[in-house]
This record gives sequence, C-alpha cells and structure tokens, in this order.
Amino acid sequence: MRVNGELKDLAATVTATDQVEPVTIESEDGLAILRHSTAHVLAQAVQRINPQANLGIGPPITDGFYYDFGVDTPFTPEDVKAISKEMQRIVREGQRFTRRVVTDDEARAELADEPFKLELIGLKGGSSEAAEGASVEVGAGELTIYDNVNKGGEVIWKDLCRGPHLPSTRMIGNGWDLTRIAAAYWRGSEKNPQLQRIYGTAWPTKDEMRAYKERIAEAERRDHRKLGVEMDLFSFPDEIGSGLAVFHPKGGIIRYEIEENLRRHLLRNGYDVVNSPHITKKDLFETSGHLQTYADGMFPPMHLDEVTDEDGNITRQGQDYYLKPMNCPFHNLIYRSRGRSYRELPLRLAEFGTVYRYEKSGTLSGLTRVRGLTQDDAHIYVAQDQVQEELTTNLNLVLDLLRDYGLNDFYLELSTNEVGNPKFLGEPEQWTSAIESLREVAVASGLELVSDPGGAAFYGPKISVQARDAIGRTWQMSTIQLDFNQPERFDLEYTGSDGQKHRPVMIHRALLGSVERFFAILLEHYAGDFPVWLAPMQVVGVPVAEQYGEYLDGVIAQLRGSDVRAEVDHSDDRMQKKIRNHTTSKVPLILIAGEQDKEAGTVSFRFRDGTQQNGVPIADAVARIRAAIDSHALVHTAEDLA
Repeated sequence: MRVNGELKDLAATVTATDQVEPVTIESEDGLAILRHSTAHVLAQAVQRINPQANLGIGPPITDGFYYDFGVDTPFTPEDVKAISKEMQRIVREGQRFTRRVVTDDEARAELADEPFKLELIGLKGGSSEAAEGASVEVGAGELTIYDNVNKGGEVIWKDLCRGPHLPSTRMIGNGWDLTRIAAAYWRGSEKNPQLQRIYGTAWPTKDEMRAYKERIAEAERRDHRKLGVEMDLFSFPDEIGSGLAVFHPKGGIIRYEIEENLRRHLLRNGYDVVNSPHITKKDLFETSGHLQTYADGMFPPMHLDEVTDEDGNITRQGQDYYLKPMNCPFHNLIYRSRGRSYRELPLRLAEFGTVYRYEKSGTLSGLTRVRGLTQDDAHIYVAQDQVQEELTTNLNLVLDLLRDYGLNDFYLELSTNEVGNPKFLGEPEQWTSAIESLREVAVASGLELVSDPGGAAFYGPKISVQARDAIGRTWQMSTIQLDFNQPERFDLEYTGSDGQKHRPVMIHRALLGSVERFFAILLEHYAGDFPVWLAPMQVVGVPVAEQYGEYLDGVIAQLRGSDVRAEVDHSDDRMQKKIRNHTTSKVPLILIAGEQDKEAGTVSFRFRDGTQQNGVPIADAVARIRAAIDSHALVHTAEDLA
C-alpha cells in the first residue's frame, strides 16, 4: 500500500488520518515489489545451497530483477537449475517477509559476514552513488532488515533491504523464471571485485510470463545486430575499435535516405544548415561547461602545437584538443560571429554533426550505444516571447517526422532538475521558468506526459518523445531542451526592437537523436522489411527463363529512370530459388516476366506475403512503385500498392 504517498508493506500500521492507497500487483509499483521479493528468494536459495556466498544487491529492473553474489567459482547452467528448484521450495513454504528497523551498529553486527552489505551501510545516505540499484538496500533514512519467517515463527534468512515486499513468498506464484547469468563488477567499477549476477523475470501469472518470453523471442529475431550481419548493412571491425561502426553499401543507402528525408523537413521548416569540425581546443568546452560536467564522457585530450628547441626546452606551449562530444558550443560561436538583430530570430542552425563519447566497453551495444555517432542536431536562438511558439512548432515537427518513418505511438517525458544538486547549472528561477514552458507545450499537445525528476541535462530541462515500436517496446526518440545557461556562458546577444542588447534563449533539438541509434530502431521496428523508400534494393526483376531477361532489363531501365533502385537477377539459379533468395534478403517488390508478359507489355508483381498480381502494364507498374516510394508506403500485399 501507499501511505501518505510512501510505499509500505501491508503489515505496516496506519492511523485514521493517513491517506492510504492500494498497490495492486499488476501496477508498476506492484510489479517492482513482486520482482524485488523474487530477488530475495533467489538470494536465499543461493545461500541455502552455498552458505559461503556473499550477498551483493538485488534490485528490480525493467521486466525482471537480478542479484549479485560473491562466490569462488562462476555459476553454471546446472547451478541455475538447482537454484530454481530451491526457489520453488521457498515459494511453496509461504515464508513471511517481516520488516524491522536497526541501527548502523546493529546492522553491522548482524551482517558481519557480508562484506558488500557492510560497505553499503557505510555509504548510507549516498546510495545513488554507492551502486546502481543500491537504493533498494539503503537510503538517506533508517536502516531496515527483512526477516524471512517460516510458519513456526522462526527467522530462517534475512537481508538488508528498504522494502517493501509481498506479505508472503507464496504470493510470488509460478510466473517467474531465471533467465541468464553474467559477471558484474561490484558497484560498477573495474577496480572492485567481480561478482556473479543471476538475472530473472517475474510476472503476476504464468501466462503473462509466457507472453513476455514470446516478446523477448520476437525481439531477438528482430535484433539489429543480427539483421545487420544477415542483410550486410554494417559492421564493427576490430581494426577500427569498439563502438565505431562502418556502414556497408546497403546500410549506406538506408542511412542516406534517412538523412535526406530529414534535410527536406529542415529546409521546409526554416532551418539553416551549418557544419563544424570534429575537434577543438580545451577552452571551448570549459566555456560551455562540458569539461566541468561531462569530462568522464569525453575522450582524453590530444596535446598539440608544442614546440621545443634542440635541447628539449619548450619554446612554445602546446594546447589540449578534444574530440567533440556535443555540437552546441560550435553553433554558439556561429551565432556570435557577428551582431544579431531581433529580426533574425528565431535563428535555427542544424547540422549532421559526428560526435565522440567515451562509453565504457561494457555498455556498448550495436548501434544503440556507440562511441562515434552522428546527431541530427539543431540549436535555435529565440527571444523570450518566442519560446512557447517555437517549442510547439518543434514538437509538431518531431511528431510529423517520426510518423513519416512509420512510428505513430507516442508519449512525452518531462525531465527536470534536482533542487540543490550542483550538477545543474543556472539560477533556480531560470529552471522553474524553463520547466513550466516545456510543461505547458507538452500538455497542449494532448499526449500522455510523465515526469522524469533529475533527468535533465546540466544546462536545462527537456521534453523527450517516447515512441513504441511494432512489438510494444518504448524507445526515447527526439528531445527538445530549453537552455538559459549557454547563452549566458557564451555572452550571446541580439539587438531588440528597442535598440537595446538582449540575451536570447537557446533550444537544443535532436529530431532523431543519433542517426546510428535511429537506424537500429527502424531496423528492429520493421524487422528489416523496410518500406519501399528505405529498402536498399527496392525492386528486383526475375525472368521466368533466361530469354526473358532482356525484356526485364528494359522494364528495370524505366524504373531506374524514375529514380528507383532496381536490378535484374541474371544468375544461373532457377526462378523459384531467385524468388526465395530475394524474399529472404527482404527486397520489397519482385517483378516476374515470361512469354505472356513480353507479348502484352506487362509484368507480374510478387509481394512479401507470397501473393502475386499478374498482367500489370509496365507504365502502370512504374507509376505504382514510384507512388509507393513517394508516399513512404509499407508494401506487403497487392492492396498496399493500389
């Protein structure tokens, strides 16, 4: 239950004046409690089998949970089977989770054999820095231990935990499973011991768990890393380095179409296209604040331009240069390159700017988490009275653009600062004003709005568009950020209608986020079966027999003349094998021609669903294909190409 807004166990005492709300197991809070309780059962099972195992942390995560253990040897699949059976026994035993408050000294005495728990006790009050997920163990308030009590009232296991938990292990039911094992450094640092992590999932019912597993299996089939290899789209050569992708010809054409479509949107909406270098002197990032707040995410500096004499004495000091992690400081310099008038505002500067961020090797994941990425970045400079309208215009642009790529299911997230946290630069009044401006625009859109406290950038709050893909997963897409801070740091000004100097407001805007990540999202959303306009090869001609290849060459030539990516398969394979090959390689449209087509001046369409439409006049076929490309249609059947 929630008592006066705080989650508590059902066993907690309440008064007549308390405001009490039920927490059901299928709610977000309920699922987190279910999963954290299951994590405790996992830990108890591990220590029943191996009493020497030391406990790390066991938080709920998206769709599941994990628990970290200090053990002498890594877990094996056979170990996991035994642990799972022991968990089943604990669930059936119906042990009660009971909470008790302890002092720091009492907790240290009870957990004297648990070195990782002792370390967390010492970090109480700073648990967010202690380790990811540590907030389930210790917080800024009192310490609590949860005892597992059997039906005879005997305490048979305990763990340091903030709770709350289910009343009984029996409520966990049978909608859970252990999913995988991995290694993880304690508190996420390579300097600390390596622990063994067991992941699991938990749901209110077994049917819901089965549905989840089916979604996971579908997600694996759509994994962009797997499809990228199968479709020959991109790779990560070891010779280049981790997190640095190269796009092959087929992937390159998809990327080209994504970028060109976006450029058309930008130019239609009054943006100016700019360009900036990949490296810069240290001073620029000191002015912007990135070195003070983002240094861990930047590659180390290159010390350049130093001059020494024959004796090795420095005659000219060198300077540190950095690979850029952000484009905004460069755009500020473009704005500041000359005087600006209120008549120029809003000034919208857009760039496909490649940036470099030092992500830890363990966090890299295909194209969704890389070290070199190209942002479709824009920075908009507006007068204070233009903020609301420009925010609304950009949000509409974002939604229109995402719909253009076939994403239609959205909600918004408002990321704000954390009061008192020195990470967030600027005056409190500026933050309040910026947050309220963004909130008003978000609410006016009519979309669902959720809060993300503390998730803002260091220079200002943001709205992010969250889009659900074809299998219901949520991806953070576009972001719109308000910034009163950077114009101050760069001393940006414009001359107002009153002849006085004024400070502009800056809007950071990324429509797609990064091209690489957006590419991965689209690849998984469509499972590689792209709309015709994005497909690397849009049409392939397959002759019924070799003698009809020349006829199809003429048809394909007309398509190419209409800017359609098309070719004829003149290989020695049989017709059916050709069709199968091109279907497998996800070509959206196959044109077949035989004797009747040659005599009538027609072709036959073969569609992705395996159906065929015969006798389509060539001119009609070209017009329909071109229309499907221009309308960004997703073509699976004859009706989709009507």
